[in-house]
Amino acid sequence: MGAGHAHTLYRHGHSPVHRLPPHCKLVAVLGFVVVVVSTPREALWAFALYAVLLAAVAAVARVPAGFLLKRLVIEVPFVAFALLMPFVVPGEQTELLGLTVSVPGLWGAWNVLAKGTLGVAASVLLASTTELRSLLLGLQRLRLPPLLVQIASFMLRYGDVITDELRRMSIARRSRGFEARGVRHWGVLAKTAGALFIRSYERGERVHLAMVSRGYTGTMPVIDEVTASRAQWAYACALPVLALGVCLLGWTV
Repeated sequence: MGAGHAHTLYRHGHSPVHRLPPHCKLVAVLGFVVVVVSTPREALWAFALYAVLLAAVAAVARVPAGFLLKRLVIEVPFVAFALLMPFVVPGEQTELLGLTVSVPGLWGAWNVLAKGTLGVAASVLLASTTELRSLLLGLQRLRLPPLLVQIASFMLRYGDVITDELRRMSIARRSRGFEARGVRHWGVLAKTAGALFIRSYERGERVHLAMVSRGYTGTMPVIDEVTASRAQWAYACALPVLALGVCLLGWTV
C-alpha cells in the first residue's frame, strides 16, 4: 500500500488504542454508531452515557478534549439544519426561551444533534488514532471489494499531488503579479482549474503506464498482513458492547 500517510486528523501516539489493529477499530466504531442510532431519542440519559464512553476512549488514547472539539466543527451544517427543525416541523407547539416552537421539531433536533455528534466524535477518535494507510489495510482485511480499496488509496495519494500542483500554479500566478480581486478575474481562475484537470489527467496516465510496466494487473499486492488476537478483539469490542447494554436499557426502562 506504499509508505505511511499522515493526515491532519491523526495524532501520533503510542496508546493502547493506537496499537489496536485498524480493522478492529473500524468494526468497533461501526458497531457503536449503529447502537447509538438505534437508541430511542427519549432516553436522554443513554446519550450522556455514550458521551462518557467516548470520553473514556479519548482518555485512554490520550486525545485532548480541545483537539477533539476542534474537529467536531465538521458537523456545523447538521447543527444548522437541526436548529431549524423546531420552527419548520408541524405539530404541537410549546414555548421555549420566549419562542413558539414545535414539540416534534424539538425532539427531531435533539435526535439529529445527539446522534450526529456522537457519531462524528467516534469517527474523529478513529481518525485521530489510525493512519490513513492503516485504515486502508483495515478495510482490506475486512474484505471490502479490492477495487474500492484501490480507489480510496489513489484518491488519498492524488489529493496531495493535486494540492501541491495547485500550490505551484498559485505561486506562478502571484510571481507574475496576478491577484484575484473580483469577478473579472474568474476567467483566469477557470483556466487554472482547466489546466489543473489536464495536468492531473496526464499524470494519472503516466502513473498507470508506470504501474503496468511493473506488472500491475488490477490488484495491489498485500505487503503488510494485519492480524488481531482475541484479546485485541475483546478490547476493541468493549465500546460497542457497553453501548449495546445502554441501548437495551434505553428501550426497556
